[in-house]
Amino acid sequence: MLLRVRVTLPDRPGALGQVARTLGVAGADIVQVVVLERLGGRAVDDFTVVWPGASRVERLRAGLAAIPGVHLDGIWRAIGAPVSGGHDAELLAQVAANPADGLSTLVDAMPGLLAADWAAAAVVPADWAARSGARAPDASVPTGGEPAVAYASWRAPTPLRLPEVTPLRARPLTGPDGVRYAVAPFGRAGLVLMVARADTDDLDLPAPVFHVTEVDRISQLVRAAAVILGDRLDLVTAPPLASRT
Repeated sequence: MLLRVRVTLPDRPGALGQVARTLGVAGADIVQVVVLERLGGRAVDDFTVVWPGASRVERLRAGLAAIPGVHLDGIWRAIGAPVSGGHDAELLAQVAANPADGLSTLVDAMPGLLAADWAAAAVVPADWAARSGARAPDASVPTGGEPAVAYASWRAPTPLRLPEVTPLRARPLTGPDGVRYAVAPFGRAGLVLMVARADTDDLDLPAPVFHVTEVDRISQLVRAAAVILGDRLDLVTAPPLASRT
């Protein structure tokens, strides 16, 4: 089983090695380490590890909790090892090469890029922000001018219920059901990209909020895709989700 472990630790020599040793003693095989932040003497690191399915995750939590100055931000199940920023350019090249499928290409790639569960592009009506939070019970079906799902990746839940996404700006948020989201608007036609992580219920693992560097990365990809796709995004008005299997 592949897990992603996010920890905040002292930014000093030996601290990263101590965390790595603790992960190894607990039974985790480290696949990748990503440094998300180094600021004010603290660092935020993501470890992607192979974890024995028969082992209890509490052992991993206890080991990390015993390290002075280390805080466990979250553990969640990963689909695959997160890819580096070099893949962002490759993704945008794919969007440019086939703009007719550019939006779906972007949405399908986002979970793998950020070790997330699913992603979706939603169309938010221009008057939604002016209303008092009313929304359809099933946001994948546009009723009464509510937000509509234009495209969703294959692991998105059905029916797909969207959280409140206004104001339309790049940010992390947590939905009423505890799902963690990163939101980034395209700046055209009320189109918004949403990337989601849910808790791993069978293992009682809480997913962390999206880090600011992750939100920035999503936002940069969305802005670049908006430039590439241009007026095509203005045509994304009706959700084809019902036709997908």
